[in-house]
Amino acid sequence: MWVKTRLEQLSLIDEKRLAAVYHGQLYQKRMARAYNKKVHPRKFEVGQMVLKCILPHQAEAKGKFAPNWQGPFIVTRVLPNGALYLTDVEGKCVEMSINSDAVKRYYV
Repeated sequence: MWVKTRLEQLSLIDEKRLAAVYHGQLYQKRMARAYNKKVHPRKFEVGQMVLKCILPHQAEAKGKFAPNWQGPFIVTRVLPNGALYLTDVEGKCVEMSINSDAVKRYYV
């Protein structure tokens, strides 16, 4: 008798676990949809002029009254994952690729 009730309780635990997993997946889909609604993807093309963000850990960051952007730079190569290769206006290459989140378009 107690074995039968124990087995029923265990089967209820499995059902509750599946229901929790299902609700977790629904929640993740809802949150992703809400986040993607607000994201505006930015596309950069070769030859465009951009400004590069000065991050706080870089040597150019000198204080709160220093400029937040440096440049302009010219986009020389666009990688498929959103990374960019930049060059100076004089033609000197920047040694590293930079994420497209850290740049913005430069309007002359």
